[in-house]
Amino acid sequence: MKRLLFVFVLSIAFSNSIWSISPFYKLAEKEAPITEVENEIKEALKSANFEILGSYKTANNENFRVIVFTNNKLKEIALSYPERGALAAAQKVSLIHKDGKTSISLLNPTYMFHAYFQEDFEKKESEIKVEIKAVKKVFSEMGFTFTPFGGELSIDDLHDYQYMIGMPEFTDPVKLNSYDNFEEGLKTIRKNLAAKAGNTLKIYELVIPDKKIAVFGIGLLNAEEGEKKFLSIIGEDHLAAMPYEIILQDNKVTMLHGRFRFALYWPELTMGTFTKIMSTPGDVEDFMEVIIE
Repeated sequence: MKRLLFVFVLSIAFSNSIWSISPFYKLAEKEAPITEVENEIKEALKSANFEILGSYKTANNENFRVIVFTNNKLKEIALSYPERGALAAAQKVSLIHKDGKTSISLLNPTYMFHAYFQEDFEKKESEIKVEIKAVKKVFSEMGFTFTPFGGELSIDDLHDYQYMIGMPEFTDPVKLNSYDNFEEGLKTIRKNLAAKAGNTLKIYELVIPDKKIAVFGIGLLNAEEGEKKFLSIIGEDHLAAMPYEIILQDNKVTMLHGRFRFALYWPELTMGTFTKIMSTPGDVEDFMEVIIE
């Protein structure tokens, strides 16, 4: 009997370690203009006490939208992870209009929290599940369903994800700049974003002054090297991975490495396709360096 119990427990532990998860959910396809669907989703989120952080025409395309949202509890949970955990506070839903229909997709919050919190996910698991349930409730009440897509990774792989050996992980950010203090960094970044330096666009900012943390979601609108270029190569269906972010913590500003972040949200990328955007991580870093100096 003890042996059977041991085998049963072991099998559960093993199944949990290989449980796979996809980065996105396909929610619905509606025969309606993109602006109408956008407004409907924003109102539904606001009615459920979510805060709309921002939205934009991704790649400067009239047929693309990304809506970024959060709430106080999501912020609190995200801030509990000290190393860039605040990035997980921003949840994202995308809209793509084509042939008279608007497709709606959601960045899977569970996928994001596992990738960013890693082994520490378990410490906040019960709270995270409550908030993810609240996010899903909004869309369920709109009559949407949740169909996973975009590839899949095991939980174990997400906790220390890298595209291949030697490639960056979540814990290998790009260090962009250091300032004398948090306030100087915040002022510099805001000034450059207001000027749309480097053909960038501030989509949202999430600032927590008492923690000295600020996250900026940034549209990369350069037609030659920005979103228009790389999304057309690696797949526009994954639009809810945008916008790209930088994070200011105390006096240091960093960003997730492009060779990590693109691979994380496009896990099905073949080496051949990845090679086609080989310059993109560097291009993104160049855009961000204009903002932070």
